[in-house]
Amino acid sequence: MRVLRRGDTGPEVAEIRSMLSSLDLLPPGDGSPTHAAFDTVVEQAVRAFQQRRGLITDGIVGPATYRALRGSSYHLGSRPLAYLVSSPVHGDDVFALQERLTELGYDAGRPDGGFGPQTERALRNFQRDYGLTVDGICGPATVRALRQLSPRARGGRPVFLREQEQVRRAGPRLRGKRIVIDPGHGGADHGVVVDDIRESDIAWDLARRLEGRMKATGMEALISRGPAHSPSELERAQFANDAGADLFLSLHCDGNRSPYAQGVASFHFGTGNGTTSTVGELLAGYIQRELAARTGLRDCRTHPKTWDIFTRTRCPAVRVEIGYLTNHDDRRRLSDPAFRDVVAEGILIAVKRLYLLGENDQPTGTFTFADVLAHELAKAE
Repeated sequence: MRVLRRGDTGPEVAEIRSMLSSLDLLPPGDGSPTHAAFDTVVEQAVRAFQQRRGLITDGIVGPATYRALRGSSYHLGSRPLAYLVSSPVHGDDVFALQERLTELGYDAGRPDGGFGPQTERALRNFQRDYGLTVDGICGPATVRALRQLSPRARGGRPVFLREQEQVRRAGPRLRGKRIVIDPGHGGADHGVVVDDIRESDIAWDLARRLEGRMKATGMEALISRGPAHSPSELERAQFANDAGADLFLSLHCDGNRSPYAQGVASFHFGTGNGTTSTVGELLAGYIQRELAARTGLRDCRTHPKTWDIFTRTRCPAVRVEIGYLTNHDDRRRLSDPAFRDVVAEGILIAVKRLYLLGENDQPTGTFTFADVLAHELAKAE
């Protein structure tokens, strides 16, 4: 599909308007040509939908927003569901299936609205246990059985309790932890560019500084791209999955039409309705507090999102937007290598805090790289 934005017209826009109307975000159209225009009212409705679904709130209907809009029209039982490699199935009905299976004690993976192999395995196990035809297809008989049974847990939390347990079992030491560092953009995609300062270059430099510090502690730090490459979000997520990463850290800077927009923000997987990656949320909070305390950047808080980089990684993932290149003060700071050292140290300390789980911890902003190394050496002895 083509990307749709304000000013566009045609049957694709009419479809978008129809879907927004079905969600009560737009009044019903009358079918006239004027209702096939992507105007400011439609843009506002798209923004409202994106914010509700944890998508990038830009008022533009790209592939992710279109997929979410299409998916919102489905409820569990409205169509058969199955794992199709060539044409993956997405929708609110898949999300409901994943949460229901999880409530019944089956590991369907992170509830992300995408019917993948883990969801199929959980569904087959459910069908086998309850005497249904084991075909991996969620049809009428399976839906009836899902609705008749009492859940063993509520809200899909077991998935994220497993994340917490994995962190606890991993222990407080950083040695051996495998982290994928993902510098945003790359290659011909420079990201935000202001006064010849490129987001891709800042992210790459930060990634290298963080990589060096992590390796000094004994961690396995892998960078998702080279300086001349710009993988898609799906490719970055697949890199982390293939590497068997324990954590995924995506590094970005931000930009805004207003030169006054500034600060640091952190993002993690979450749908906004209570489903969230517990470890991702915890790590995002640690990173946010450390960077705000150490750098003096405005604290723009943490936010749950359903971006592909979160839904497609099997490990907890966090994306950090470190400053606005469109803001003079943030840009000046990011241009300073010493400042980028402070950022890299803050992120490392946040990861260490995650694995300490509150034990032998220190106040935010006071833990140093030397403290981390001393802690690692003490544990080694």
